[in-house]
Amino acid sequence: MRQTTNEISDCVRRSLERYFKDLDGARPAAIYDMVLKNVEKPMFETILSKAEGNQTVAAAMLGITRSTLRKKIQLYRIKL
Repeated sequence: MRQTTNEISDCVRRSLERYFKDLDGARPAAIYDMVLKNVEKPMFETILSKAEGNQTVAAAMLGITRSTLRKKIQLYRIKL
């Protein structure tokens, strides 16, 4: 099994380091929300694609309820 968790973690670390570098000393704000939005939306889009739009399958793959998945689909305005 590939160690995707480490690859994803490394990608997030690199992105955050680049973000702080690009700030050039400016004070960051709302980093938590920014990261969640930038990780969650593509994750949900990818999983829904792999599940061929089947929300029950996608929710199971994500380990969340279908209700939670539907809320995230609405929140991120994901087209099915």
